[in-house]
Amino acid sequence: MKVPKVITTYCPKCKTHTEHSVSLYKGGKRRTLSEGQRRYDRKNIGYGSKRKPEQKRFAKTTKKQTLVLKCQKCGYTIMREGLRMKKIELVEVVK
Repeated sequence: MKVPKVITTYCPKCKTHTEHSVSLYKGGKRRTLSEGQRRYDRKNIGYGSKRKPEQKRFAKTTKKQTLVLKCQKCGYTIMREGLRMKKIELVEVVK
């Protein structure tokens, strides 16, 4: 799916419709010292590998992509959740 790099949408900080730059959300690097990761690692210790069986078949063929909208006027960022698509392409719109 082709998504424009700049869209006009509502900014709650400016309280008006402004132009927003669009980018794709990318999850950060996992912290190895966080409590959840330490617990996961502790449960995985022992003979064998994973503590839960790996899934053989997947019900979904796509993942939900999150768009990050950044206001070009004030710099406020909004997350646009839940667009299910195989491939996303940010395109420049020529007027």
